[in-house]
Amino acid sequence: MAETTFKLNKEMAAAAKRGLKLREKFGRGGTDVGVRRAQQLVDGADLDEADVKSMHSYFARHAVDKEGAAHQWDSDEDPSAGFIAWLLWGGDAGKKWADAKAAKL
Repeated sequence: MAETTFKLNKEMAAAAKRGLKLREKFGRGGTDVGVRRAQQLVDGADLDEADVKSMHSYFARHAVDKEGAAHQWDSDEDPSAGFIAWLLWGGDAGKKWADAKAAKL
């Protein structure tokens, strides 16, 4: 029987929380969809198959954001909008998680 809900990990929630704080501080990064995803992760909500597919797709499309020249990747002092958005979706831990779950679907 296939898994219908998926448990998050603490690293994803921590990344999302960091992303929300940086977005608030700098006024950039992510969309309303990304903010909603971050809130799900921070709240520890179980995700479903559609959420896993959405996250997997997001990370596949936005890996290129790491190459952006404006601002800095992985910075709390001058973070790029792409980095903040990446965190909202669970950061590197979220990508690893989504890739692993999507591979099982």
